[in-house]
Amino acid sequence: MQTSLLLMALYLSIPGGTQAFKPLISGGGSVTHRDITQRAVLRKTAEVCRALAIAQGRDFSLPIDDSLSIIKLQKACSADSSSSSLVSTILFQSAIVKMYLSNALVDMAFALSKAHHFDGETFQGGRALITAGVSEVKASVKRGSFLLARLALGRVCHTLQDFYSHSNWVEMGNRQPYSTLIRPDLQLVNLAGPSTPTCRSCMGGNCTDNILPEVLQQGLLTSGYFNLFSSNKPAGKCSHGGSFDRTSGRDPEGGINKDDVGSSHGHLHHTAADVAVNATMELLEDIRGAAGDKDFLRLMGITQSSVLCFVIDTTGSMSDDITEAKRVSFSIIDSKRGTQQEPSSYILVPFNDPGFGPLITTTNADIFKQRINALTASGGGDIPELCLSGLQLALTAAPPSSEIFVFTDAPAKDTALKSTVTALIESTKSVVTFMLTDNLRSSRRRRRRSMGGASAVWPSQGGASNRMAQSDAQLYHDLAQASGGQAIEVTKEDLHRATSVIEDASSAAQVTVLQEVRSPGKAENFSFTVDESMRNLNAYITGGSLSFTLTSPSGVSQSNSEASGPLGTIQTVGNLHRISLTTHNNIGLWEISLNSLESYSLKVIGQSSVNFGYHFVEAFGGAHGDFGLKEGRPLTGDNITLLVSVTGGDSVTVTAVALVEASGSGSEVNGTLQSLGGTGGGDFLVTVARVPQGEFVVRLRGESNSATTKSSPSLFQRQASTQIKTSSISVTAQADSILEPGSTISVPFTVAMANGTGGAFTVRATNNRGFTSSFPASVSIVTGEGAANGTVTLTAPSSTPSGTDVTLTIEAESAGAADLNYAILRLSVVSKVTDFTPPQCGVVSVSSNCPADCGASYWQLSANLTDGANGTGIDRVTLRQGNGTLNTSTEVGTGGENVTRIEYSATCCSKKVELVVVDRAGNVGVCLGSVKDSVGVVVSSTAQASVTNTTAVPVVSTTSTGGSPLTLSLYLRICVMLSLLLWNRVEL
Repeated sequence: MQTSLLLMALYLSIPGGTQAFKPLISGGGSVTHRDITQRAVLRKTAEVCRALAIAQGRDFSLPIDDSLSIIKLQKACSADSSSSSLVSTILFQSAIVKMYLSNALVDMAFALSKAHHFDGETFQGGRALITAGVSEVKASVKRGSFLLARLALGRVCHTLQDFYSHSNWVEMGNRQPYSTLIRPDLQLVNLAGPSTPTCRSCMGGNCTDNILPEVLQQGLLTSGYFNLFSSNKPAGKCSHGGSFDRTSGRDPEGGINKDDVGSSHGHLHHTAADVAVNATMELLEDIRGAAGDKDFLRLMGITQSSVLCFVIDTTGSMSDDITEAKRVSFSIIDSKRGTQQEPSSYILVPFNDPGFGPLITTTNADIFKQRINALTASGGGDIPELCLSGLQLALTAAPPSSEIFVFTDAPAKDTALKSTVTALIESTKSVVTFMLTDNLRSSRRRRRRSMGGASAVWPSQGGASNRMAQSDAQLYHDLAQASGGQAIEVTKEDLHRATSVIEDASSAAQVTVLQEVRSPGKAENFSFTVDESMRNLNAYITGGSLSFTLTSPSGVSQSNSEASGPLGTIQTVGNLHRISLTTHNNIGLWEISLNSLESYSLKVIGQSSVNFGYHFVEAFGGAHGDFGLKEGRPLTGDNITLLVSVTGGDSVTVTAVALVEASGSGSEVNGTLQSLGGTGGGDFLVTVARVPQGEFVVRLRGESNSATTKSSPSLFQRQASTQIKTSSISVTAQADSILEPGSTISVPFTVAMANGTGGAFTVRATNNRGFTSSFPASVSIVTGEGAANGTVTLTAPSSTPSGTDVTLTIEAESAGAADLNYAILRLSVVSKVTDFTPPQCGVVSVSSNCPADCGASYWQLSANLTDGANGTGIDRVTLRQGNGTLNTSTEVGTGGENVTRIEYSATCCSKKVELVVVDRAGNVGVCLGSVKDSVGVVVSSTAQASVTNTTAVPVVSTTSTGGSPLTLSLYLRICVMLSLLLWNRVEL
């Protein structure tokens, strides 16, 4: 076993190891998994945006081809597509990155799985994986778990795309996708039998015609065998090929893979890649049908703004805070509704003691208003509350890079969750800001609450009247610092003056220019560069007993004593100083001199289309330059690779990416940049030879060649908000991403020390759903052995809704809490799906009277939608095309089945209708109808859909019965055309 593992490690680290389309790095004209995924996602997203634009009467002139870029598409998909609009492209780009990193990870996590790569004629197994993954995506999207859906989407895409590279589908002359792979209701046919010879040996290294002619003539489907350790394969069967495939050296020798242009069948590499793009688009189209256009675009990351996320203490003393949270949220909703700045979704998590939640997520602003308006202040028991439990729930529900605002006036009872919350902050890169009212720093006033009609004074430490001592507030300061947020301390009376930071954060396209923390405080000068793309600049300084002076690029200064000066306005409330900088003459190098002996933080933000995101990635494979997403903290002193995505268009040039120590030592380590091309500004692999010790942030610098600065490029800088810690411990874990309601999953994990030393490590495993789990309290590493293993078991209650996301965090902490690292796994609870049959559409009648003046006349369509006696039932009917009126009702059919009756009416100017019908299992049917011009006569027709199970689009015939005959005289001739198309689409 150890020998096999060593060979496996060798396979993943030496050129030629992986077996798939190259996932990240292009070379020699080859197409990568990344290329295929990006092309398909951009094209399908553009198609959906174009359809929505047409429905809204907007122009969509962007060509849908390989010239598509993220920033162009984001603008075209926005209601305001003017060049001056600020759009958030980083969320779109980050979503695509998640997909293809998950795609690439299949080559590491399932390198030797035949089914994941359609190797060895495992067509049934490969399709089963696609079917299960599709069910996971559908269920996750339905529950709003878009991150989990993207990860599943990437895995399914890899397996689907590998079919075209590893099978002989393309060699048989096929240039369209094999749709049966995503149609589990159809049979896989013409599979080569287990004893059917399929290949002959390559001649002189030339493998272009090594597939047996009779296999191609009979249309038999086969794929190559692959084995890293053994040359055994069935007699006469094709091999995958390549230097690491030992079966390729056994008769018949050679291979048939098309992974790159240098592969055995590399002459068909680009053909296979083109078909794989179309297959991925076909899959995405089915996802669109099941999800609906709006949720499909959210899955793709097309969103114009961030979410609005509140975590609110609802104990007895929080009445004033709750009122202010309502006021500021209502203000944001009302001022931004219907604009590009409108939040894409709303999240609310109340917490109290002894409970917290429920988690409320919605895209409906009115529902959010109702839920937050229903909050009342009551209960609480003892002073500490379950703040971190509520925050954990918000961090796992909100999209990555969200802004989360926590309102409380009490210390946390669940302080044991601090390391878990910190791990989630580092993983999601979300920013957490705490609104802390009436702690020892901000107030000395007595606060009362009502208990049973009497007035009672809150108990406190040291005789003070407030609930939270400064030592208790430090926990919140630590979490805010880790996330790049702030801990704002104010009185309840002044809270309304501090919530302006929430309104600032709700603006689209927010970027961070600079963020610094000094603890303890000291006098220091900070500088930051403001570029031409920046708008609505704000600087926040939090801390006590401090002074500062701001100096512009032109040398003009303003001190903290000037509330309104030449550089902007300064608002001071509690420990917060908010500086709104002027919008004119602010391009160039700014300086701010800060002086305080107490801890303080400085943050400079603004709006810009130039931004970046990053992920830590891990190299694991040879010739294909494969990289997978790496969770957890980087190892101290080790090298590390970042995948950096930059938005801003072709005018942006990245000059440096550095890891900057957060301590203020001034030390930073620059990485080596390797461009991956990409869309919307560029993707880069950044290799850093040695990670800084302790905590660091990622800072990016570059040049922007805008239209007004062609002669002299404008310098810009951006900084990631999250502080990353390093560790000497590594924690790795892997598990099946899906568990069924009522089932238990076992998650093996490994703890290791980078320096080879031993010791005992405390283990903690938590999940955001409160599922029952078990795990060892500790593991021990014997010096020299390097690692220790353990297992976490997790049980999903049988009542868990399908599509529920579960975030499992496994932590290992050294003795004395000196060091800690973690692994985070994101799992889906998905009910087993047995219904794979799409809904059926049967037309009852069509009537029309369409004279030359189409606007004055109407046509009608009546149809019955059914899901069969054993189906899950119709879940949703939506009108994708057509400007008419759609009404639905439910009745019981003659066979006892539920029937959804649709009635559609439209003017004769709107001659086509397209209905998308989705059942509760996510199977999709599409009903298309159209009517031609007619004069004078109303005709009723009935039609029965007839579906043929082929890979082509089925054609449905219409038979007229009753009413006036269709063959009238030429003078009264009517031409009523109804075509119905039904097909089942499998979702990614």
